[in-house]
Amino acid sequence: MSFTISMTEAELIDSCIANDRKAQKDLYDRYKQAMYTIAYRITGSFEEAEEVLQDAFLSIFRNLSKFRRESTLGAWIKTIVVRTALKKVKKKVYFEPIEDYHQREDFINWGTTSLDTDYLEKAINSLPEGYRAVFVLVEIEGYPHKEIAKMLNISEGTSKSQLFHAKKKLRGILEHYDR
Repeated sequence: MSFTISMTEAELIDSCIANDRKAQKDLYDRYKQAMYTIAYRITGSFEEAEEVLQDAFLSIFRNLSKFRRESTLGAWIKTIVVRTALKKVKKKVYFEPIEDYHQREDFINWGTTSLDTDYLEKAINSLPEGYRAVFVLVEIEGYPHKEIAKMLNISEGTSKSQLFHAKKKLRGILEHYDR
């Protein structure tokens, strides 16, 4: 009896394409938690994150045969989840008008305080949708502004402005954090 857990990524992909239900479940189980977390961070809603996860995995299984294996499977799945989540929130995302801001990096110094991760998660989720989407994509997921601009159909400057204002707002929220 073979276990698909020990399958290589290539074997898992091939088994999923061949409609092996156990392999499909294994693929889902391998990635569901991380992808749910990404979906939740972008949508800010448990219910919407569940919908995004479901829609994304339907798309993943439908399109797995088109996966060119030029990146890791996880990176490909993450891209689908991010795009599915962005489509979900795009209808309600409002991007603040670009204001003049300094082109300096105004990072929150995460290392100087012991910050409760639940509080930080709540603070990020309290950001307006546009701020939150860009903040999560840049600071948590590591996407460059150019790619975010393309995904959200905004200018690179708007992406940078949203990040600047998200950090400023987040900094204000975190100033009131009781240690």
